[in-house]
Amino acid sequence: MDIVNDYTIIKMKKQKNIALIAHDNRKEDLVNWVKANKDRLENHFLCGTGTTAKLIADTAELPIIAFKSGPLGGDQQIGSRIAEGNIDFMIFFWDPLEAQPHDPDVKALLRIAVLYDIPVANNRSTADFLLSSPLMNEEYDRKIIDYSKRISSRAKEYSNNIGNK
Repeated sequence: MDIVNDYTIIKMKKQKNIALIAHDNRKEDLVNWVKANKDRLENHFLCGTGTTAKLIADTAELPIIAFKSGPLGGDQQIGSRIAEGNIDFMIFFWDPLEAQPHDPDVKALLRIAVLYDIPVANNRSTADFLLSSPLMNEEYDRKIIDYSKRISSRAKEYSNNIGNK
């Protein structure tokens, strides 16, 4: 990990740590996508939330680490691993037509993914594009913005502007 200006650089290895998540109405879609891409995904480390991980393990026969179900804290477990630098990539087939009882957790998970600059696919076409990218099999430097440094800089600028009036 290197700090450059107001970024922290984290090197993503060739072998990615990929989180696989799906809401109930999208689980079959994700499982089918995983099965269709088994040959590419077997080169990476997989994890997922509760039922989704079990379905993938059973039907696609890929090794996958299972966390708790999303509503029982699985989204938060994935989010904490993103913050720790242990998840590089997330494929999350969410259901845009049905409210989820854990929507705040989902929103927090997506915010953490953006904050820590990890690629996220929320549908099949995006997942296809990301998985077929040449970067999937290369090292990659993620640039994580140091928001505390930016906030401090803005506060100083604001103070200076007030002091000059």
